[in-house]
Amino acid sequence: MAPPKPSAKSSKTPASKNKSQKKSVTARSEAKPDQLPPPAIPLELQQLLLNVFRNAFPERLGPELKPLLQEVKQHLYNRDFLHAFGKDEYLEVYALRWSPSRALGYAQIFDDLSEYLVQELGSVAKDAPRRIVCLGGGAGAEIVGLAGYLKLLERKNVLKQVASSDDTEKTVEGAPSTPHFDVVAIDIANWSSIVAGLQQAITTPPTLSKYASAAAKEANVELLQPDVLQTRFVQQDVLTMPLEDLSRELKDTTVVTLMFTLNELYSTSLAKTQSFLLRLTGSLQPGALLLVVDSPGSYSSVTLNGAEKKYPMHWLLDHTLLSTPQGAKPQDADAKWEKLLSDESKWFRLPEGLKYPIELENMRYQIHLYRRLP
Repeated sequence: MAPPKPSAKSSKTPASKNKSQKKSVTARSEAKPDQLPPPAIPLELQQLLLNVFRNAFPERLGPELKPLLQEVKQHLYNRDFLHAFGKDEYLEVYALRWSPSRALGYAQIFDDLSEYLVQELGSVAKDAPRRIVCLGGGAGAEIVGLAGYLKLLERKNVLKQVASSDDTEKTVEGAPSTPHFDVVAIDIANWSSIVAGLQQAITTPPTLSKYASAAAKEANVELLQPDVLQTRFVQQDVLTMPLEDLSRELKDTTVVTLMFTLNELYSTSLAKTQSFLLRLTGSLQPGALLLVVDSPGSYSSVTLNGAEKKYPMHWLLDHTLLSTPQGAKPQDADAKWEKLLSDESKWFRLPEGLKYPIELENMRYQIHLYRRLP
């Protein structure tokens, strides 16, 4: 893919005051706490997702965190991505600082889209893993968000089974009772150690103190069993990725995500991004979903007949993917995609009570969901 989401992610970097040692995180909201609806993702599960990042890279949470974080911020501010993502310690600090908020937001998004996701995931053979490709997902937010969504599906299944007298074959909204996710993260920088560290933290019990009580040891379990979530990292620039490589990675894929990545691709090269989206279209099977999440109000400049004009990102995306004229039925035109959902501005707000050693932030985003047509 293009340089890893510099503007999208670094836009949340504090300008001056560093609060990296903050111990408790609360949502910044105009509404009073008692006016906010309860989070759809249980607070306890959101905390477990934050703990995944803490457990994956504990050595980075020491005294060296603050200077390393400042170095990464400076490189991002200078748009020097070669250095910002050039060291393992920088990648770990980046994942600790910017990915946790996104992971919670993504888990919420996946749950919000269950109506569409479960239908597509349920179309796969019962014992086959559900293949999900995260373009630009090297920093791990998508992986942890999917882990949270998968855990939520498991819990819903358990509750439904408990309430049922014949629970052996029960499912939630058509989903398999034990779905398995095969997640592939494709990114331009070498995030392989980050993906491996998060996979380890998700699928193994956290390390406890030798003084932990017997009850704590008994309750200490992994977030997900290793066979439920498998992850793999591929280092590639999707704008120059050979078609055969892209087609191989997208084979049998049920969901593709572009989270805070597409506008960076457009900013890098409009023509190459349009070409990539067309290659993506040709490589996906009918029924596959494309989920695009990005900063609201994202615009890209296009030069036509010598005049430069800015177009909204979602307009450029629709222009490339949706070939069906306004009002026409898909079967009456050469349509490749149908648009299932679109919202130009939404908020994910952190609930009260989460604890994390680095400041977290609410997430404002635009979202667009497409389904590949036959």
